[in-house]
Amino acid sequence: MNLKNLLVLAVVLLMFPQLAQALYSPALSDIVQAFAVSPQAAGQILSVYFLAFALGVVVWGRLCDRFGRRPIMLSGLALYGGASCLALSVSSFGGLLIAQSLAAFGAAVGSVVTQTVLRDRFSGVELAQVFSLMGIALAASPAIGLFTGASLVHFFGYRGMLTCLLLLALVLWAWCLWALPETRPASLPTAPLFGTLSLMLKDWAIWRSVGLVAVFNIAMSSYYSLGPFIFERLGLSGEQFGYSGVLLALGSGLGAWLNKGLLKRGVNSEQLVLVAGGVALSGSVLVMMLQESWLFILPMLLVVMAFGMAIPNVLGAALAAYRDCLGTAGALFGLLYYLVIGAGLTLAAWCQAFGLTLLICALLAILLGLARLPTAIRR
Repeated sequence: MNLKNLLVLAVVLLMFPQLAQALYSPALSDIVQAFAVSPQAAGQILSVYFLAFALGVVVWGRLCDRFGRRPIMLSGLALYGGASCLALSVSSFGGLLIAQSLAAFGAAVGSVVTQTVLRDRFSGVELAQVFSLMGIALAASPAIGLFTGASLVHFFGYRGMLTCLLLLALVLWAWCLWALPETRPASLPTAPLFGTLSLMLKDWAIWRSVGLVAVFNIAMSSYYSLGPFIFERLGLSGEQFGYSGVLLALGSGLGAWLNKGLLKRGVNSEQLVLVAGGVALSGSVLVMMLQESWLFILPMLLVVMAFGMAIPNVLGAALAAYRDCLGTAGALFGLLYYLVIGAGLTLAAWCQAFGLTLLICALLAILLGLARLPTAIRR
């Protein structure tokens, strides 16, 4: 498989978890009515998604080092398909949460294994540029997910969204069976899980990367979990919320495009992360000022633009010192930041304070961007 085809497949696989998350968002209001639960309870679906996703990341990442990238990808996608079937058959909100947990566990394979495949093939600045290219393509995920989810919920309710996710999982499974290559190095030893974890927990650079990935994702994802209810409070429809994903995609795509261009011009990745924090802060302040009007969507563009600028740089550099155990290290890295994301989204859903959530995330991003942490002793 040539690199161009591999990148196309990698884009779709990385989009899959984001699409699954974005598709759920327009369905939250319908789930509230179908299961007679509160908005706070329905908002926990996305929190559960990230927590189960975190567990899936560490399991799939560990297994892909042991058994290879290709068979583990197929296994995770198969599990997602089975969980989607379960979600279509449940009649209680608790059952839906269990099915969503299993689905999120399976969806994690699209993130950790795909990133491992890319790290197998690329490194250094080239890897950061690949992640930037991924970011430009991934910018379409919110637009596709929110727009499609809103349309499906409008015509078929939340079950239409679940059916769409089931079909998507089946298509991806067949595509990977046909085209996904095995990139695991033949001589790669299986790294000790707890030994690698101990090393990473002592690595302050890893913790800084975990924090940066988490705060930018919490800022982005809080829109998915709180946005439907903000639109409802403002007298706007779920379909209009879905259409807002197009604007988010423009912002995220612009951020990733700027990041890719600046990297090619030799701008330092650390500087770009700090600039992204400043952009996020500007956007969050304006969102707080405009959150009683639909105009808050406009400064939200700055927040998602900051996401598109920062994440490729953080992911591209995070595991440079762990190339001999990329699957295991990537799994543990993902576990750490998804646990933080899940906890942050749980707090955001409980507080229902969107503007404040964005502001705290932006301030933390700037503090982490300014931090000068000691270099980890890896060798």
